[in-house]
Amino acid sequence: MTDAAATDPALARRNVTVLVIAHGFLGAQMPMIFVVGGLAGTGLASNPCWATLPISMIIIGSMLSATPISAIMQKYGRRTGFFIGTMGGALGGAVGAYGLYAASFPLFLLGSLLTGVYMSAQGFYRFAAADTASDAFRPKAISYVLAGGLASAIIGPQLVKVTADAMVVPFLGTYLAVIVLNIVGSVLFLFLNIPKPPLPSVDAPRGRTRLELLKTPRIAVAVICAMVSYALMNLVMTSTPLAVVGCGFDKASAADVVTAHVLAMYIPSFFTGHLIARFGVERILGAGIAILAGAGVVAIQGVDLENFYIALVLLGIGWNFGFIGATSMLASAHAPHERGRMQGLNDLLVFGGVTVASLASGGLMNCSGGGAEAGWMAVNIAMAPFLVLAGGALIWLVMRPKDDMA
Repeated sequence: MTDAAATDPALARRNVTVLVIAHGFLGAQMPMIFVVGGLAGTGLASNPCWATLPISMIIIGSMLSATPISAIMQKYGRRTGFFIGTMGGALGGAVGAYGLYAASFPLFLLGSLLTGVYMSAQGFYRFAAADTASDAFRPKAISYVLAGGLASAIIGPQLVKVTADAMVVPFLGTYLAVIVLNIVGSVLFLFLNIPKPPLPSVDAPRGRTRLELLKTPRIAVAVICAMVSYALMNLVMTSTPLAVVGCGFDKASAADVVTAHVLAMYIPSFFTGHLIARFGVERILGAGIAILAGAGVVAIQGVDLENFYIALVLLGIGWNFGFIGATSMLASAHAPHERGRMQGLNDLLVFGGVTVASLASGGLMNCSGGGAEAGWMAVNIAMAPFLVLAGGALIWLVMRPKDDMA
């Protein structure tokens, strides 16, 4: 569905440009924290099973923030919500840095929770890109904004290499850099121009309830595919630095593998929107699910560095097709006046699934018995039932009569 504001192609392209730059610059903090969060947690946690809890706290923070940030954006506009996100990111970096300095795992976890506010706001970049886009430009706008993550894939891990051991306390410099990124990057949103949704009149349509929205077949399948794509990507990526280091490679190798993964997440965004426009969103979603399965197959073949690289590259591509496809399907399945309600609910459910995945990641990786290699195998085998769920849901949608696809 298209807002009334989606009539000016120049405005749509300007907003997409701002969001691409924001995703590239501000988004660099996410690969930074995902690379060092589990490693820092290993040093602070009394039990190695909790090593990835800092990553889980970020996801929990994102999940808890999704609905209120969406409501704020619906009432006060996207810009306000994005400013709140950068404030959360800066505060999270500051508290996390102090937690490292004080060697306090609870404080470090609190900082991670606050970082989730930024992650939640970043998740709405893709929806903001669609707000002023025409129906034809919408999949491309979403795809281009996610392509901004290509820059974050380069900037983030390279900043980790420079900052991780720059101070006496390991990783403290990384968290101080996160503060700077948020403060400087927040200026970008001054150039964003997305009109606030008009206040509904007394006789305006109220839209469907959350339950009614979730009962809509296309919305239900879009949410399921988004949840599975994002959760499985997070499940594997969270464990990757621990697995790479645990299998005898150094932190620089772990950072390079994550760089390859994040590049694979975002490089396809330059053409994913075009593929959706040409072949249809259902085919691209199906390809994403199949590629995610391929990542798991490669990972369980061995723990050579090449296996990590190939598996994580496939994981990134599969996430890209799955997540952009699900976002495009969802964005076209609800009305503008349902935007705040549905998008907040979607991200609540998506990041709820990601929370479970990130919590499970540490347990599977460190507490499966048999060391890092056995843990890594357990993480990748755990993908199977969820891929079956997403694939089955997509097949069910495609097999429905065409006049019942709403």
